[in-house]
Amino acid sequence: MPNILILDCRQEVATFNPWPTRYEDFDVIPGHELIDRHRNTRSSVAGAIDVFEANAGVRMVPAFGASACSGGILDAPGFKRLSGELLHAVREAPPVDGVYFSMHGSMVAEGKDDPEGWLLEQVRKILGERIPIVISLDLHGVVTERMLQQSDAAVLYHTYPHVDLVETGERAAALLLKILNGYARPVTALVNLPALVRGDELLTETGLYGKMLKDAQAFERSPGGLAAGLYIGNPFTDVPGLQSGGLFVSDRDPDLASREALKLAEFFWAVREKLHQPLLPLEDAVRAACAAQGPLLLMDAADAPSSGASGDGNSILREVLRQKVRQSFLIPIIDAPAVQAAMAAGIGQEVRVKVGGTRDPGRFQPLELDARVRLISDGRFAFEVEQGHADAGPTAVLECGSVTLVVFSRPISLHDRALFLAHGLDPAHFHATVVKCPHWHPRYFESWAKGRINVDAPGATSANLHYLGHTRCKRPIFPLDAQVKFEPRVKLFSRNGALE
Repeated sequence: MPNILILDCRQEVATFNPWPTRYEDFDVIPGHELIDRHRNTRSSVAGAIDVFEANAGVRMVPAFGASACSGGILDAPGFKRLSGELLHAVREAPPVDGVYFSMHGSMVAEGKDDPEGWLLEQVRKILGERIPIVISLDLHGVVTERMLQQSDAAVLYHTYPHVDLVETGERAAALLLKILNGYARPVTALVNLPALVRGDELLTETGLYGKMLKDAQAFERSPGGLAAGLYIGNPFTDVPGLQSGGLFVSDRDPDLASREALKLAEFFWAVREKLHQPLLPLEDAVRAACAAQGPLLLMDAADAPSSGASGDGNSILREVLRQKVRQSFLIPIIDAPAVQAAMAAGIGQEVRVKVGGTRDPGRFQPLELDARVRLISDGRFAFEVEQGHADAGPTAVLECGSVTLVVFSRPISLHDRALFLAHGLDPAHFHATVVKCPHWHPRYFESWAKGRINVDAPGATSANLHYLGHTRCKRPIFPLDAQVKFEPRVKLFSRNGALE
């Protein structure tokens, strides 16, 4: 009866966000609660649980779980406590035969550029060299050689927006069982690409990226294929390992994995110029929104909490007020002090309040305005896109002329309409809605939105990559540098003798 250790530690970090992540920002789940908390959710761990439970004779050993909304670098005390609890849980677990570890891939801690690789290294030291470890990663992960050296195989998401988390966990769990049963000896081929990309062509349903991933999926289904994916890193995680690349895992066949990884990487490089998001300057974007037929979306991906930004950007709000816009605008923003001021004033009261610039003051200056407090809540509600709940902290709806602000206290993912609908606000009833996310899930806006404008606003997760100021990733790299050369090279990894 194989014992499978289950670990979950996930956060995506934008190093350009100056607001640090702390231990308290994580939802920490002790081992005895891990299965019940994930069961019947849309998580990778839930997918793995389904596979393990469907296989008689498999005994799950849930050890530790922790996840946080994307944000700034995890501070040193937070990582020390988080990693200490995880590794303690591993030491205290009964003997195991294999490990499934759910990760993101773009975690960064103070003093550690690759905390996930470090955690894998420590888990390996505790459990020994012969215990197989399979990890699942976001396709926005920064895949490092240390991660691949310390694990037996990595399984990547195949969709953006991410709707295949359960399926990714299922694929990872099934692969781990194949290894344990002696049916697979993984060998991983990695081809790194000196490229950072962002834009609509990365949507898997409609973009070029989706076409490339079909080749990876076909490889997984083919004889000898175990896992494959094309990761695009996270351009906002400025660490030495940042880049894109192809990752193919075969069964005992390094030549097959290498050939397919090279083919996909070369296709990616050939179309790299198309994998970028055209942006409209801020002033022009607001003017264009006013001239267009609504309802429409103003995409402020530069200040997307789901990508790791601070969420307190007020640039579009400032421009809307400067242009004295008459059409109705709906704008979300993080500002805990503004919420407290609204709560002190009370529903229906007028309040003079400063909005924005509380978390990233280097980019955003507080904007003082007069508003009426329309609604106050605890900020807890259910997401539309997944089975799960958000906790935005104390939240206030403020009305300032034609602008309606939803001001909340802590970062959450804004990938659907849930924040608005939970506060009685339907974006379809506004001329324009500011969306602080690179891409909403299409089914929630396609039926009513008349158009979308991608705004070149400031923020820690701007698709205008030249604006961000990378200093730590390897250079030269596209598109930050001119005349970048791609020299295809395969790096092979195997822990089970498949290369011998």
